[in-house]
Amino acid sequence: MQARLKEWFLSNWLYRNGYTSTNISSTVPARELPDLYEATVAELQDGLDSNRFSSVDLVKAYIGRIEEVNLKGPALRAVLEINPVAVEQASQLDKERRSNRKRGPLHGIPLLLKIRIGLTVTLSPADEASVRLKSHAVGMSTTAGSFALQDSIPPKDAGVVTKLREAGAVILGKANLSEFGQFRSHKLTGGWSALGGQGTNAYYPNGDTCGSSSGSAVAVSIGLCALALGTDTTGSITFPASRNNIVGIKPTVGLTSRAGGSLTLDSILVFAHIKIPVVPISSHQDTVGPLTRSVTDAAILLSAIAGPDPNDNATSSQPFPLPKYIDALDPNSLAGKRIGVPRKVFIDSETHPVIIAAFEDSLEIMRKMGAIIVDPADLPSADDLIKNGWMDEELICLVDFKIDINKYLSELKESPSGVRTLEDLIKFIEGHPDLEQPRGYEDQSVFLESNNTAGYNAELLEILERKTRLSGEQGIDAVLSKYNLDALVAPHSTFQAAVSANAGYPMIQVPLGFFPDDTLPAALDDGPTFYPAPGTPFGISFFASAWSEYQLLGMAYAFEQKTQTRLKRRAYTKAIPSTQL
Repeated sequence: MQARLKEWFLSNWLYRNGYTSTNISSTVPARELPDLYEATVAELQDGLDSNRFSSVDLVKAYIGRIEEVNLKGPALRAVLEINPVAVEQASQLDKERRSNRKRGPLHGIPLLLKIRIGLTVTLSPADEASVRLKSHAVGMSTTAGSFALQDSIPPKDAGVVTKLREAGAVILGKANLSEFGQFRSHKLTGGWSALGGQGTNAYYPNGDTCGSSSGSAVAVSIGLCALALGTDTTGSITFPASRNNIVGIKPTVGLTSRAGGSLTLDSILVFAHIKIPVVPISSHQDTVGPLTRSVTDAAILLSAIAGPDPNDNATSSQPFPLPKYIDALDPNSLAGKRIGVPRKVFIDSETHPVIIAAFEDSLEIMRKMGAIIVDPADLPSADDLIKNGWMDEELICLVDFKIDINKYLSELKESPSGVRTLEDLIKFIEGHPDLEQPRGYEDQSVFLESNNTAGYNAELLEILERKTRLSGEQGIDAVLSKYNLDALVAPHSTFQAAVSANAGYPMIQVPLGFFPDDTLPAALDDGPTFYPAPGTPFGISFFASAWSEYQLLGMAYAFEQKTQTRLKRRAYTKAIPSTQL
């Protein structure tokens, strides 16, 4: 039922606004135009600046691509909402461009937001005294994929959305996700939400997307948008980036704002002093970051959203001034770098042999590029992390979630369902099984566990300190110091994501390889999606200490330019939209 409701909403919106499969493409002359499957920000800006097409043309083309594959055809279910005034917003930005008021590299570029990211406004006429767009509330909700939050409105835009508006980006719409960032239950298949249905991978029919920024990753992977934002608590950007053959950056906690609401969150640590418009999981680990098709575009998007925000105290600890991340992109960035391979914890018997083989090849490639590979370079705290680290993280997230979600829900400007607490949320799900609990998606055990917590006490504060120390000071920091390393690399894994998440440290994910065509499709956890499967992607992660994004971008860029893995395989044919400029 929920899938039919969503399909009706999106299809009806497209029809009412004149976007059909026969007229969706722009009317620009047939010349050399970028292929939207792979188009970079630079290519799009070149076309916009040379008047080969407009931002309005671009928005209409992306909407056409979404219409082709989102609910029809392969039904990837990557996009939940189209911004009802995206065309109006693009038109205003086209006028600014014609008036020589281009704001920067994102001017007129359409992007998607994960539907956990607060958006209360879209567009109103520009103030004649300023190039900044004023705003008024219209109907885009921040639902985290749940009917419980349908049509809910946070008090303000998220801080990152404010920065994107100032940069001139077009908010194209909102992407599907694993409901509540995969935190309602660990038993639910990644990429599923009650509102959006089961999202699937574009590289294999019914392939697993991973999560929780699943829709953002799938949309980027086949060019349903130029760029996208995701959120990450423990791997929610880097996992779907790996699984969908794209680049993902999980920034240091505090590099990008999670804030934008009107009230202050009471908590133990300065990291949790947030005015919350990003639907939260853990204020100690949540961060917002880019999902893109290239490291270059990731650097551009990160520069646009990074920076201090008085509504999120975690951002007060970032270095000043922040570097220009685009300046880090040197194809020789790996030459002379000392790269550590933390095999213990990150690579084990559960790591697929295909991934291990590709990773070993990548180490040889980096050696030939002039990198010094230190192998192994295990975290001194590895044994303690295996013993305590993952349980510590889960417990802290359970405590944080109840505190943070109660604050978020209580501050909503509008909540038509009446949900204002975690307990309300649990009752809503139980009371609407037809919407929220279809067969195979009934569980909400993590919500129930979180609701049974009672905030922080001395013991929990010790656990919080331990999980941060074991992953940070005695983990990543310690191994970098011990071997005089510039970064660590590993094939992407659950443990790797958890270590960086526990420490609040950055990670950059880039494509590494694909499963061979003779791979037997495996139903993931006996669910409806498959992984591994023929042609499904996997990635490699570069990670290091806090605020090391500049250095990591350089190394990731060099590896990307040398290997060009993303370009070696496209999505399966039916998942590739035909609509172009």
